Amino acid sequence: QNTEALIFVIDSNDRHRFDDASYELEKLLREDQLRDCILLVFANKQDLPDSSALSQITDTLRLHNLRNRQWYIQACCATSGDGLYEGLDWLSCSLTKKFG
Repeated sequence: QNTEALIFVIDSNDRHRFDDASYELEKLLREDQLRDCILLVFANKQDLPDSSALSQITDTLRLHNLRNRQWYIQACCATSGDGLYEGLDWLSCSLTKKFG
């Protein structure tokens, strides 16, 4: 209740679980409590050599199909912190714009 944002983290290096992640995200976004929330996707483990590109993850999660929902995908590496600030900054700005 009163959920304004959802942060979804996907392992960019685990292609075998992309379909599961896509299913879970779609299931979450169908929840009434999350109907109007802003979505931030962290594509984690971008530091690994075989990690998937953001465009592939965007396609797999079908983010372009989301209508009437603000979303953003941010490459990151949780162990080093790379990309985390940028994603959270986008989320903070988006929430400020939404609620003034």
